[in-house]
Order: sequence, then structure tokens, then C-alpha cells
Amino acid sequence: MRKSLIALLFVTAIPTAVMAMPGAMRDGGQCPMGGKQGPRMFQELDLTREQQREMHKLMGEQMQQRRAVTQRYLDKLPEAERKAMQDEIQMSRDDIHKQMRALLKPEQQKAFDESLKKMAERRAERAEFLKWKAERDQQN
Repeated sequence: MRKSLIALLFVTAIPTAVMAMPGAMRDGGQCPMGGKQGPRMFQELDLTREQQREMHKLMGEQMQQRRAVTQRYLDKLPEAERKAMQDEIQMSRDDIHKQMRALLKPEQQKAFDESLKKMAERRAERAEFLKWKAERDQQN
């Protein structure tokens, strides 16, 4: 349980540290999470500078909301509370993705939707792997 808390804190802190890096996503600077326009999922969208600024702003808001939600539930880690935290984070993520999508042109929206789909697939594969690994470790 304690390891889960520590891992959760790291996962929450890493995006904040990346966004705080000097030059990240400004003036065409190379973002450590992807290309010149931000995270990998945005590279194919051919964003304008205004779209880049708005996406950056929305991503920052998403990180702040996620951090706030995580902090509220850290002391309440029974299973029911953990599920509530995950649901709230997912709702926040969905809301931000909806706002991001609204900034895009129709052809960009298609690429954005495909990127989200790929991310969900990778997330599901990772969850399946972790489940398998936990079961294997229990048997040993």
C-alpha cells in the first residue's frame, strides 16, 4: 500500500516537472515528452501557435486538477475511495480532452481521436501486463 502511494505521488509529480522545464513548448523548443509541439500525440496535428498555447494551458489545468484530486484522496485509500479518485481523474481527463478537441480543426480532430484511441490501447495492454505480473509473482 505504501509503495502504491509513493508511485502515485511520482506519477502525479512527473508531468508537473516536465511542464516546468525552461523552454518546454515555447518558441519551438523541444519538449522532452515528444516533438516540438508537445506530447507525442500532438505531433501529427500540425497545431498553430495559438493552439499550442491553448493546449499547453489546458494540459496545465488538467495536471493541477489531477494533483488536487489526488491530494484529497491520499488519506482515504480504502478500495471505495481509490475507485472514487480514479473516476474523478477520468472525468477530469475526459473534460480536458473534450476542450482540447474543440480547439482543433476537423482533420486535426480525427488525428486527435486516433491518438487517444492508441493511448487507451497502450494503457489497457499495460494494465493487462501488470495483472499478469502480479498473478505470476503470487504463484512464486
